[in-house]
Amino acid sequence: MSAITVFCDFDGPIADVSERYYATYRQGLDWAKTTAQAQGNDLAVRYLSKAQFWTFKQNRVPDRQIAHWSGLEGQQIDGFLNQVSRIVNHGSLLDYDQVQPQAREGLDILRQCGVRVVLVTLRPPNQVLRFLDQHDLCWAITDLYGMPEAEAAYKNQASHKIDRLQAAIAAQQRQGHDLSQSWMIGDTEADIMAGQTLGIDTVAVTCGIRSSSYLQGFRPTHLMANLWTACQNLQQQTTLGRRRL
Repeated sequence: MSAITVFCDFDGPIADVSERYYATYRQGLDWAKTTAQAQGNDLAVRYLSKAQFWTFKQNRVPDRQIAHWSGLEGQQIDGFLNQVSRIVNHGSLLDYDQVQPQAREGLDILRQCGVRVVLVTLRPPNQVLRFLDQHDLCWAITDLYGMPEAEAAYKNQASHKIDRLQAAIAAQQRQGHDLSQSWMIGDTEADIMAGQTLGIDTVAVTCGIRSSSYLQGFRPTHLMANLWTACQNLQQQTTLGRRRL
């Protein structure tokens, strides 16, 4: 079966997780402050603005440094980071996730072009399916490869993404799909490295958790603003390819 296949990350290209991460950060600081008060200590917490926080995240400022700039020290930072890890995937916080602007329109372009969209994510499949159902996007996805709930991590690790993409490619090939025309779209270095390792053209989008300048250092095949732009580009390539035929 011959068709263009887009392997796509979920967080970043499709889901905007910035509000959830910022809410998690603030709740983590609230927890640290309450814990300190319960121990008889007065903790002067400094809440970064969302713009400050997200800029730091996009440029890979360590979480420990962000915590320090927010007024925490030593064991307070350890407790804060553990709390953030515990709550970041809680249902009440997952509801903060939203569809990236124009991602729906971009996915519709791919559907019209007959492009298959295979999600490759470090999120548990049930979380992704819940989001897709809530936002009426199930129609856009051909297949989904995620991480088991127990292994889903707050940190985006390249080795895990390579394993997931490798499993997705193998499964698609077993189903008889020709992957000679494939892209890997993502918003992190893990997505770029996974695509490069497995010989797939990579598209890094800058609407997610990594900045343009940071992503450029990993030399993706393409660097684009968002999924909408990537889908428009792919539509042009598909149209040109059909004309050549």
